[in-house]
Amino acid sequence: MRNGPCGPWTSSAGSDSVGRVRVAIIGAGPTGLFLGGALHRRGHAVTIVDRDGGPEPDGSWPRKGVMQFHHAHVFRPPIADALARELPEGLHRWVDVGAELVKNPGTGEVAGIRSQRSTFDRALREVVAAQPGLTLLTGHVRAVWRVDGVAIGLDVDGTPVPAELVIDASGRSSRVTRDLGEREGFGGDCGLAYVDRLYRLRPGADPGPLTSPVFWTGDFRGYQVYVFLHEQGIFSTIIMRHGRDAELKLLRHDAAYDAACAAIPPLAEWTDPTRAEPIASVFPGGSLLNHYRGQRSADGRPPLRGLVSVGDAVATTTPSFGRGVSLALMQAERLLADIDQHGADLDAVRDSFDGWCAGEMAPWVRDHIEMDTGRAARWAGADVDLSAPLPSDLVMAAAQQDPTIAARLGPYLAMEAGPATVAPLQEAARRVYETGWRPPYAEGPSRDELARIVSSAL
Repeated sequence: MRNGPCGPWTSSAGSDSVGRVRVAIIGAGPTGLFLGGALHRRGHAVTIVDRDGGPEPDGSWPRKGVMQFHHAHVFRPPIADALARELPEGLHRWVDVGAELVKNPGTGEVAGIRSQRSTFDRALREVVAAQPGLTLLTGHVRAVWRVDGVAIGLDVDGTPVPAELVIDASGRSSRVTRDLGEREGFGGDCGLAYVDRLYRLRPGADPGPLTSPVFWTGDFRGYQVYVFLHEQGIFSTIIMRHGRDAELKLLRHDAAYDAACAAIPPLAEWTDPTRAEPIASVFPGGSLLNHYRGQRSADGRPPLRGLVSVGDAVATTTPSFGRGVSLALMQAERLLADIDQHGADLDAVRDSFDGWCAGEMAPWVRDHIEMDTGRAARWAGADVDLSAPLPSDLVMAAAQQDPTIAARLGPYLAMEAGPATVAPLQEAARRVYETGWRPPYAEGPSRDELARIVSSAL
């Protein structure tokens, strides 16, 4: 028996001689579900807690409080690879409920997965919840129980859930661990915002233009546009703007968004009423963040021993390259490897994971900060700054002029290697921009023209 903050804490034996650990996971999003399922298969006792009880009896899934659940997502090859390694039946179920694996015709490898986020989460939840002995608990985590600076479980609606290891997979703005203080890191609001809308292709209609197997993107004067193709003819259109652009904030209204789509040629092609129909109103997005948080406070000490944060609670990037779920599952696989190696030595698990994240996750966040900062500056009229390192998006754009750059971008684009692989391409890209060449804008209205179109539609 151990005493928690509110009285006796009765528990069975904790970790055993072979390193099996009792684990409580906060959050049943992709990170929490993936980790929970994989840890349970390794013999650990796992409880996953989330306020959301899953899909409703009628099949709908509001997923209140998880804004990004309803927004557009890109699913990259590392996600299918991670599932194939740890939860292969999760990958099979994802395909069964509609996901479409798009394969490279030359290699046969997965080049992307067409799927809505809700389809992905639904499949993963079904598979994990069906594992005998794993507990998927619906409830509100009020606090992490602790004794003398050590996490000993969760307070779920006043009921203790004992654990030796508490994993915070509750997302980028977790309130559960907020009382423990700010963890050391960097980043914040990137200065950009977006809105998106879901559509479905009409029977027999072909998709519009694509620049990859699963999406299309185009830069315009003062804003950016994406189209993400999901499963069974469902797709999302996205318009990204400066976060302080009050006029384009009106895009949150359906009539304004419709007018914008009609005026932007690629979106007009995708959303032509003879080709597609909207299946939901516009989804306004919240502030977009690029932030990184390690496992320790500014004084170098962990907030609690036996507590590890993972997923968006460690690294959050803007959706412009669809890296979010991939980065989360990359972290999850690393944390699994650390638990496999160190077992019940939870300090070693935390420190090994933290060191890896600093080397492998933080650079992705810095990469996005540099790209988004540069993009916002160019939208405001700034030229390419040749006195500073070029952000990765400008290096990629220079590949239009120098094929030797394009030939070496593959590992970075596929997330097989980190942003450091772009650094050797800096000089070649700089030579392109020194000629005076600049990435061409896509055909369509400028930001000011789009603002007038949006305003006149209301």
